[in-house]
Amino acid sequence: MDRRAFLAAAIGSQLAAADTKPNVVLIYADDIGYGDLGCYGATSVKTPNLDKLARQGVRFTDAHSSSATCTPSRYSMLTGEYAWRKKGTGVLPGDARLILDPAKLTWPSMMKRAGYRTGVVGKWHLGLGEGNLDWNREIRPGPLEVGFDSAFLMPATGDRVPCVYVKDRNVVGLDPKDPIRVDYTKPIGDEPLGKKNPELLKMNYSFGHDMAIVNGVSRIGYMTGGKSALWIDEDMAARFVAEGAKFMEESRKDPFFLYFATHDIHVPRLPNKRFAGKTTMGPRGDAIAELDWTVGQILDKLDRLKLTQNTIVMFSSDNGPVVNDGYEDDAVAKLGTHRPAGPLRGGKYSNFEAGTRVPLIVRWPARVKPQVSDALVSQLDFFRSFAHLNGQQLHPTDAPDSMDFMPTLLGESKQGREWLVEHSRALSIRKGEFKMIEANPGQPVLKTSQNELGTGDAAQLYLLNDDLGERINLASQMPEKVAELSALLDKVKSGS
Repeated sequence: MDRRAFLAAAIGSQLAAADTKPNVVLIYADDIGYGDLGCYGATSVKTPNLDKLARQGVRFTDAHSSSATCTPSRYSMLTGEYAWRKKGTGVLPGDARLILDPAKLTWPSMMKRAGYRTGVVGKWHLGLGEGNLDWNREIRPGPLEVGFDSAFLMPATGDRVPCVYVKDRNVVGLDPKDPIRVDYTKPIGDEPLGKKNPELLKMNYSFGHDMAIVNGVSRIGYMTGGKSALWIDEDMAARFVAEGAKFMEESRKDPFFLYFATHDIHVPRLPNKRFAGKTTMGPRGDAIAELDWTVGQILDKLDRLKLTQNTIVMFSSDNGPVVNDGYEDDAVAKLGTHRPAGPLRGGKYSNFEAGTRVPLIVRWPARVKPQVSDALVSQLDFFRSFAHLNGQQLHPTDAPDSMDFMPTLLGESKQGREWLVEHSRALSIRKGEFKMIEANPGQPVLKTSQNELGTGDAAQLYLLNDDLGERINLASQMPEKVAELSALLDKVKSGS
């Protein structure tokens, strides 16, 4: 082949590669804190797979979920709309109706429109059905009605009933002769309960998880029946990995979008026995080790399918960390020197920075150069950023709060958001080096044993560049800055 022919072939190959849509895999962890991973400073737990992912991609130091709790973060990410704009998007019970509107464009339905095969595996927690759901019949609307081609779900959380998997529109492994009954208001018959039958528990509850007993663990809510369909907590990570790998295998010939939402490290923390003792921190630390294994399995599958080069892999978390979240699992006693929030204050449920500042890693070997980025970014912007990447035009009513920051996510720009709203019991706003937590009258500055919630009767102001731990409230010294940020927050609230 002469030089001109070689160059023409090379250019043609490059153009073909550029025209090939990248696969997208979002690994969305549960309750992982800013300081829980080795690549973010942790030393008490080893996370080699996540550390490797970080070395190969962009590791963000100022990335945020949109809320300090799970349901609203997931809602915002998939819709491009702040959850606090819509009633009913708080942390949902396990029998809640679907809170995504099938008539509106979502991130997955946009990806599907762009030619992707779309799938969701793992934790859902966005409701199913239209209310008063019968778990023994076809379940709709659900993920398939809001843009996913396939689904394998935990309906809500590991600590909420029903403790079954749902594949597409049906409970997996259900025996029609043993129908499921679920109630969140009162016990069903004489079912054993954690509160009444502690002798049946293999993990005791510390608060709030004293109802139906499944797999030796008492949960939130009441449930009977469906014995052949009940999950085994210790096998959950492996089951989700198998389903995620199956989706990628079946979709390998077309571009695919996989939303892979882990249960780890949410309570109840019951990692498989092969991870027992992998850390000095008990089940919480061992669940982090299991999460890292999960990430490694997904990455290995991409390698085996020879899809690594042109697959965007993103890793993040739905909110910040929590240590004691309702079960006696030694998480507090064995924490040692580990700091789940790293240098940040607060955690899950908190208006302080650790409520929403979470790990975010983005790897795309074909395009992304390894680096660390300090840009202010939000999961809220995934929707519009991927729309731009795929040449999709959005209507003004689509993803109303999402912005296009794809160059930033790919490390091609250091330009982040000018401002960002954080959501918990109150709203906070970040702009530049300043952060203001709005006044929340009637809610004093509350504190649990592990988690400072950060609400108060008066506005709070912090200068994060000098005070990342949010210890020095400057509101009384800088009333003009409080007024400026309050006005900006009011403008955002109004949608203008």
